[in-house]
Amino acid sequence: MSLAKTSELRPGYEVSSLIRGGWQLAGGHGKVDRAKVITDMEVFLEAGITTIDCADIYTGVEAIIGDFIKDLRIRRGKSFAERVMVHTKLVPDLDRLPELCPADVEKIIDRSLRRLNVERLDLVQFFWWDMSLGKAVDVLGILKTCQDKGKLANLGVTNWDIEQINQFIDSGFDLVSAQVQFSILDRRPLNGLSEWMELQKMHFFCYGVLAGGFLTSKWLGAPDPGFSFSNRSLVKYRLIIDEFGSWNLFQELLQALKTIGNKYGVSLGSVALRWIFDQPQVAAAIVGARYATNLSQTLEVFKFNLDAVDKAQIAAVQEKSSGPLGAVYELESDRASRHGSIMKYNLNTLSTEKM
Repeated sequence: MSLAKTSELRPGYEVSSLIRGGWQLAGGHGKVDRAKVITDMEVFLEAGITTIDCADIYTGVEAIIGDFIKDLRIRRGKSFAERVMVHTKLVPDLDRLPELCPADVEKIIDRSLRRLNVERLDLVQFFWWDMSLGKAVDVLGILKTCQDKGKLANLGVTNWDIEQINQFIDSGFDLVSAQVQFSILDRRPLNGLSEWMELQKMHFFCYGVLAGGFLTSKWLGAPDPGFSFSNRSLVKYRLIIDEFGSWNLFQELLQALKTIGNKYGVSLGSVALRWIFDQPQVAAAIVGARYATNLSQTLEVFKFNLDAVDKAQIAAVQEKSSGPLGAVYELESDRASRHGSIMKYNLNTLSTEKM
C-alpha cells in the first residue's frame, strides 16, 4: 500500500502530496537516460506519486512525459494512464512579452498538449517575466478561454507574491495554486503570502525543498564549495544558502536536521521535507529526480512527524539566519542581480519543434 498522500484542491482535481519535479530532466543537469527515465516514472506512479511537474521551457521534458503516458496507455490501458496528473507551465519569452497575441498563447498550449499526448492539461501555471511589459492579465484571459474550450482543467501561477497574484484575483480568475520556492532555508512565502492564500482558497506547490540536493547528508561536514558549479540548479541554491547565512550556519542547520533524523531513523533530507509539510497552505512538495534511485528514502517523510522539541531545535538555527528577505521571487526578479543573471529568459520559442 502506498504511503503517499493526496489532496483534493478542487472538485475532481486531486494531486499527490509529493510531486515528481521535471526540471532535472532538462538540459544543464547532467546526462539523462531517456529510456530509464520513462521506466522509472512508472515506479513513482506505483508508489502513489501520481503528479509530475514540468514546463514548456524545460527543454524536452514535456515530450518525455508524453512518451511515458503513451506507453502506459498501450501497456496498461487508458484508465490507468489517466492516473498521471501533469502540471505544466506557460512561460512566454521575455523578448516576446510586449507583442504576444492570443493566437500565440493558444499555440503554446496546443504544443504542450501534443508533446504530452493528452487531450487536456490538468494544470497550467502561468508566469510572466516582467509585469511592466505587455498585457499579462489579458494573456491569463486567453488561458481561461482555453479552459472553457476544455484544453486545460485548472489555472495556477508560479513565482509570484501577493502584489502580482492579486491583479488576477481582482480580475475574477479562479487560481488553484501558486508554485513557489519554499524550504527550511527559504521562508519567504511565510512573509504574509500564506495567510493571504488561505483567504483565496489557494495552495502552495513548493520547489527547492531540498535546495537542489544541498539539504542532504552529502554536504554535512563538507567544506564550502563556493559558487563554481556546472549545474545551474546548484548555483541557484548555493546563492540561497548565502542569503540564509554563512556556510558554518548552514552546517549547523544540517547537523540539527541530522540529529532529529537519527531520532526517527530517517535521513536529514526527510526532516527538511517534513518541515515543509507542516507549513500553512502547503498542498505538495516537488522533489526533483531523474530516476527512482532515492524514492524509498523520499517516502520516509510519511513515516514520522516532528514534535515541538524538533521544531524548536530547527527554529533556533533559523533565528540566526539573515535571509532570504522580501517577497517571493523578489531577489530572482532582478535580472541584473546574481540571482537573476543565472536565469534563461527566452527558452519557449527556441525549440526546433514548430508551434
